[in-house]
Amino acid sequence: MIRHASGAVRAALAVGVLLAAGPALAGSKLQKLPTDYVFPRGDGSPGPVMFSHESHVDAAKPSCTTCHPREFRVLEAGRTASREPIRHDRMQAGAACGACHGKTAFGFDSCDMCHK
Repeated sequence: MIRHASGAVRAALAVGVLLAAGPALAGSKLQKLPTDYVFPRGDGSPGPVMFSHESHVDAAKPSCTTCHPREFRVLEAGRTASREPIRHDRMQAGAACGACHGKTAFGFDSCDMCHK
């Protein structure tokens, strides 16, 4: 069924599945989260960036809708909602990772916080 649904319908179904799993995610080990994602290394990048849901989800109060689908695509790892590339200038302007980083989460002062 999901295979034939539109992108918006697939995204809504995916968010619904993740929300329904909410209580299961609240344990000490977040087992239902997607695997870590390594972004392709861009020109001039000091190192690869690995995104981990485990370090971005509050285990006591998990919520996928904080980022999905508003900032990032649900079924396409490493893609923004608008499908624009994730770039530093856009992040520093508040897009993608910059929706939190530089505001409520650590900023862009130290490259090695994200680039390993």
